[in-house]
Amino acid sequence: MSDPLELFGYPVLGRLGDGAASVIYKVRDPRSARVFALKHVVKRSDKDQRFFDQVEAEYRIGAPFRHPAIRRIESLLRKRKRFRVREMGLLMEFVDAPGLDRIPKPSPLAALGIFLQIAEGLEAMHARNVVHADMKPTNVLVGPDLVKIIDLGQACEVGTRKNRIQGTPGYIAPEQATRRRITERTDVYNFGATMYWTFTHKVIPTVLPPRAFDGPSSSAISPDRVPSPKPLDEVVPGIPPSLAELVSECVRISRGERPSSMRYVIERLHRIRREMTAT
Repeated sequence: MSDPLELFGYPVLGRLGDGAASVIYKVRDPRSARVFALKHVVKRSDKDQRFFDQVEAEYRIGAPFRHPAIRRIESLLRKRKRFRVREMGLLMEFVDAPGLDRIPKPSPLAALGIFLQIAEGLEAMHARNVVHADMKPTNVLVGPDLVKIIDLGQACEVGTRKNRIQGTPGYIAPEQATRRRITERTDVYNFGATMYWTFTHKVIPTVLPPRAFDGPSSSAISPDRVPSPKPLDEVVPGIPPSLAELVSECVRISRGERPSSMRYVIERLHRIRREMTAT
């Protein structure tokens, strides 16, 4: 199917990507000539209502943020047919930069600069009682002078218990896999898994408990059932032991054993960067 010429009055300049039941386009505002990204969702049956709900939640949660490391969400657009909303659009900041997964593997020092900006963006979300809940390399855009966290489609308030498992294998935290409460430490895990992949291009082992998809579960994943990732400094030569230690702490199975906040992670990253620049 060919791309539309316009959506919600915005001329379409091209397709940027596809998501769950959505397509993201590059569009231009005909009045200001500004370029935006527009997430487009079409409701073809009642089963698609959950995708509308997700877009509305993404707008409600993401619109207040004006942090430089978080992509801005500008407005929620609706198109009605026979008095019912049939299409939705989420108008967002256009960022001309590739995903973290598509750039050449950065040096440890350059990676620290990227991680610090991601962590500061996540800290800003936590300050508003919001968890991103889907941090991974594809959800970070990296340019010469910018780092942007994108895709708040799974973001939620701290303490949320989701009705179904949401997350990405290799990055999903144990509490997400067992549908327990999602907290700031969930983002700490996702963030640690993202750091691990950035240096190794390998994902953290992910194990779902038996009957994980049969209903809400309060059971934890036993650490002896989950293979621990090999320490970062044993996989990649030249990684400081202090950085490898931080990554290992972030991806611990037990939520209580992870760093308690992004502020703590940020302070550790600053300390590691000082160590690296001093040598």
